[in-house]
Amino acid sequence: MRRKAISSLLSRVHRHGQLSAIAPAPRLYSTHPPNAKLNLPPQFNKTAYLSHTAATTLANPELPAEIRDTGSTTRLNLYQAVNSALSTALSTDDRAILFGEDVAFGGVFRCSTNLMDKFGSNRVFNTPLNELGIIGFGIGYASHNPANTAIAEIQFGDYVFPAFDQIVNEAAKYRYRGASDFHCGGLTIRMPVMGVGHGALYHSQSPEAYFSHVPGLKVVVPRGPLQAKGLLLSSIRDRNPVIFMEPKILYRAAVEEVPTDAYTIPLGKAEILTPGTDITIISYGTPLYTVELAAKAAQETLGVSVEVIDLRTVYPWDKETVFASVKKTGRCLIVHEAPRGGGVGGEIAASIQEECFLSLEAPVGRVTGWDVHMGLIFEQFNVPDVVSKWNFRAPETTCVYLCADISS
Repeated sequence: MRRKAISSLLSRVHRHGQLSAIAPAPRLYSTHPPNAKLNLPPQFNKTAYLSHTAATTLANPELPAEIRDTGSTTRLNLYQAVNSALSTALSTDDRAILFGEDVAFGGVFRCSTNLMDKFGSNRVFNTPLNELGIIGFGIGYASHNPANTAIAEIQFGDYVFPAFDQIVNEAAKYRYRGASDFHCGGLTIRMPVMGVGHGALYHSQSPEAYFSHVPGLKVVVPRGPLQAKGLLLSSIRDRNPVIFMEPKILYRAAVEEVPTDAYTIPLGKAEILTPGTDITIISYGTPLYTVELAAKAAQETLGVSVEVIDLRTVYPWDKETVFASVKKTGRCLIVHEAPRGGGVGGEIAASIQEECFLSLEAPVGRVTGWDVHMGLIFEQFNVPDVVSKWNFRAPETTCVYLCADISS
């Protein structure tokens, strides 16, 4: 670093040995321009993809009838909803344990706050800084007795890769190699994922595609507190290994009314957030709120009716809902933060082409992260925005190209 600084300084020296005038460089941020009209930050307090009132929450048809009829709600952000689900799991299952780096004092994002005090250090405890060991221990505990429930936390999704072998070669294959006589289905692996605005190389990755190639695993990504609580409880109670990815920027940003009682939301089922007739947009996690802004802009400026689908379970994903939507609209766009190459969007696009080819009016498109590492101050330039360039069509913006496709 010193060598680079000296080289930079010397490059400004004139031939006569005098130091050129050094103007203070403006600090660069990867945020929206001051006069932006489309690429504005999502307003989570107004988004239609979160339930802002108790009445809206209790009208959700996925909730159990007793909660919809007589239940109460409380206002939670996403990390508090995760904490509520973990507390419910530990209180209703005395064989459930929660462990990971720093979970005893609440974790980096406070998801396990007060749980050690409530359930004791034998059930909520810290582990060494060893992801391979964390997952290896979880597999061992879950496989020792079918009734055991292991909830492992990886502090950041970026650090799950040392445990990749344990997850892919042990957890995912355990049931198959034992002919279903033994398994580690009581294992849930939680981890924060996706961009946070300044996470850079090791704190902003989206690793879902790595695990969406592996039979025996389920991969789940919630978009908000209500979904997080219900999907996490379903994941913990599911007797298959589940990787539960929590979009870290939503931990505090996403707030909604969440039922106080326990409930589950089914895994493997997508949700249609906004019905439409002209194009289907499929996404999950953080990018959904950018999709919402883009869909509104397309409707207001171009007259395009957009159907938005939240996958929720990324693997195995809900083909029935997706195919029905694409056959209705005839056009499809898939959006995710992860790099385009080998991403989840490629598999979905290929499946849509195979199943819905005769219904398609245009090629299936993808708006994704670039195939580069996440930069620090340039993170916002690497994730989809409202007018993102299509990765395979250079000059056109998403909205403009949607208009061209639909009007042709």
